[in-house]
Parts: sequence; structure tokens; C-alpha cells
Amino acid sequence: MQLMPDDMQKFFSPRSIAFVGVSRSAGRFGGLSFLTRYQESGYAGGLYPINPKADHILGIKAWPDLGALPETPDLAMVAVAADKVPEVVIACARRGIHHVHLLTSGFDELGSEQGNLLEARLVAVCQEHAVRLIGPNCMGPYRPASRLTAWGAIPGLPGPLGIISQSGGMTQRLTEYAASLGLGVEKAVSVGNGSVLDALDFLEAFGQDPAVRVIGMYLESVSDGRRLMELAGRIGRTKPIVVIKGGQSEVGARTAASHTGAMAGRRAVWDAVMRQAKMIAVETMDEWLDALMIFAHIPTPCTQSVFIIGGGGGSSVIYGDTCAREGLQVPPLAPGTMQSLRQITPEAGSIAGNPLDHWLVFSDAPHLARLVDLAEQDPGISLILVDRLIPRKAFHGQDDSDNTADTIARLQQRQGTKPIIFVVDSEGGDADLAARGAAVRALYGTAGYAVFPGIVRAARAIKRHCRYFEKRSRKIQ
Repeated sequence: MQLMPDDMQKFFSPRSIAFVGVSRSAGRFGGLSFLTRYQESGYAGGLYPINPKADHILGIKAWPDLGALPETPDLAMVAVAADKVPEVVIACARRGIHHVHLLTSGFDELGSEQGNLLEARLVAVCQEHAVRLIGPNCMGPYRPASRLTAWGAIPGLPGPLGIISQSGGMTQRLTEYAASLGLGVEKAVSVGNGSVLDALDFLEAFGQDPAVRVIGMYLESVSDGRRLMELAGRIGRTKPIVVIKGGQSEVGARTAASHTGAMAGRRAVWDAVMRQAKMIAVETMDEWLDALMIFAHIPTPCTQSVFIIGGGGGSSVIYGDTCAREGLQVPPLAPGTMQSLRQITPEAGSIAGNPLDHWLVFSDAPHLARLVDLAEQDPGISLILVDRLIPRKAFHGQDDSDNTADTIARLQQRQGTKPIIFVVDSEGGDADLAARGAAVRALYGTAGYAVFPGIVRAARAIKRHCRYFEKRSRKIQ
């Protein structure tokens, strides 16, 4: 089913929402919990809880049925028992509501004849009454700019990402993860069983949405592999599509079938589809977020030539080894760059070159900015990778204050265009280090920089970025 602009507006920026199936029992997952979260997120539209036995719910006037509402809501959120869903969908259509988010489970994900028949009945009702339905068995639409954030990061953070997932939990985790790093979402949708509108319908819609610059998908299966390849091949020419595939093992496929009713395919088949469709395949939540981040913050191509700015001999060695192992280039600097670098790099305790080992880069923001300017003028360098230490007493410095804000302010004043990527390494299991590292990464991420907790993740993200633009260039040519 093709999604039109009006469909997108009513799903992601509804002027009002009806909640069908709202109990008065606090703590229960369903219509009441969604109503609560929309209140907490600051959603400014009309909220209409439907409950014939209540006058008010959460301080909001309740209505006995959809027909009694003073206006026709743009969206209905439905959380009634599965066998009651078809009649509720018919009631929505009769009231003029043709956009429905169905939270309820109990359909073909059960793997039973009853569940399959009920889902078939639901699809037939939607087709007969022209109802566009997200679900069943899903968390539905999400858009921070509209404060339509009943799950994930609340109220969330607007940004360039478009997230499509067959799993509510994966969508929720990613929106929270991204927000913690200052990376925002334009639109996200949890489609569940996708009985009426599926993941590919939203892929096509997000591909046409100018506000969505990078698309992330979690798929357990698709019903139309040919359509997936056509859409991804076309959309991927202008927007990166980062996909994490669930159900590639026998165990995962078995779980996927009971999760959303998905029939997952063999890994070899999926790998071939990913390659032919030019999608960017990842395997973990961290890789998913890393790829989305680097494409969101670095939307233009760059080569694999990296200048590593570090301040520890061992760390610089490891950074160089890791980049080389992941297929990146860490080239010698141009003679003019080296001459300028030697003039500002002490001979004792530092190593001028690429990678650079110079302790002052950690504590002196103006000095770091000068090094970035040098790299900007070097014709052999495409990308600047900066190692950041988390300030702690262990370094024996007289000042262990955090200069992140000063560093960001100075770098944002520069005239250069070469991308800067930060590594704020907090790996190793130290709880204090992890907390401090997360806070520093959030500052860099919010300022618009791709930032990673370790060099391996950074190097792999850079490699994916370069590979995508290389393939896209070949395809366009």
C-alpha cells in the first residue's frame, strides 16, 4: 500500500489521537500507558481516551465511544483484545478515522489457525474500509518534532534519521541510544506483523521524505524480496540504508517466527540480497548506531586517508594498526605539513608524524585546533581522527578539568571542511570511566561530530562510509 504525504502527516504529526482500549488501572501496558507517555512528552494535540465506564482518565475527559467525539481524530491508537479489533477498525472507519496504530498482539505471530484467520479478517476489513494500519503487535509511529514519543527517548531529539523496524524493542533501544549521543530522529516506526502497511511501504515513504537523510532498518523478513531490491537500489543512490537482519540463524529464525510471524530466510540468501540492493549490512546494535551516526554527521564522501591526532605512544600505535587492519590508509604527511608539524611538536616525549603522538593535544584546545588546520591543508588527508582522553587524576596533571566545550567551540570556528571524528575511549569495564566517557561523547555528538567509544568501532564505521560512497559513485557513473 502506497503511503501519501497526507498519510505521513496523520501518522507522524496527528492533530489529535483517539485511544481505544484505555483502562483505569495504573501500571498496565496498553492504551493507558501510551496516553501517559504522550502527556509526559508534551504532545500538544487533542487526546481522546475511549472508555464507556469513565468520566475522566488522567485528568482528561473520557468518551463512551468514537461516535461521541467532538471532532474526527487524525489517528486512532487501538489496544483492545484481538478478537475485538476488526469491529473497532470498522468503527474507526465509520467515524472517518482511516489511520490506525494497532498495539494488540494475538494474530499470525501465534502461528495458530485462529491467529492466522483473525489477521486475514483484519486485513480484509482494512482493505474494505480503506484503513491504513500500522501493526498489529507493534509500538507504532514516533516523531520527536511532533512530541509523538510514547516510547524510546521521551520527548526525544529531532534529527535526520528515519528508523523502520519489525521490532518495537529494537526501535525503542535505538532511539534512546541515538538520543544519548545527540543524534536525533525525524521519524521512526515499529511495524510489528506489518499486515497492512509493512516495512517496505515505509522504506518507500522515507525514501521520498526530504527530512529523512539516513535510513536504519531492522528486518526479520520481507514478503517481497524483489520490491526490497528495487526500492533499496533506487533510494540507496541518495540515502544510505543501514540494515540489521534478525533471524539469520536457526535459533533466530525460530524466535522471529513467534515474534512477528516472520519467516526468516537463510543467511546466504540475505547476504546476496544486501549486496545486490546496495544496502549497508550490520550485525549488532553498536554497529547499527555507529553507521547511522557517521552517515548523519558526514553526509558527503571522503577517501580512506586518515590523519590520527593522538597523545600517547602506545595508543597512537594501536590506532594506526587498527585503521590499517580495517583497510584504511594512514599515509605519511606532505613535506610542508611535516615541516610545520615539527615546529610545534617537542622532540622529547612526542612523535611528529601520522599517527601523531603529542600529549599537549589532550589539554590545549588551541593547539589541537592548529593541528586540525595543518591537516586541512594537506592534500593527502581526507579525514581527521582525534583521540580524546577522559580527564582523571590518574594522569598526574595539575588540571584534570574537561576542556571539551572549549575544544568544540574552537573547532566550530574553523574554515575547513574535512570531517573530524572523535574517539573517546571508555572501554575496559571501569564504571566511572564509562559514565564520564558517555558524558563527553554526548557533548561531541550534540555538537554534530561522529564520536565513538573505541578505535575499532570508529575505523569500521569509516570503512563502511567510504565503501558506500565508492559503490554509489560507480553506480551513478
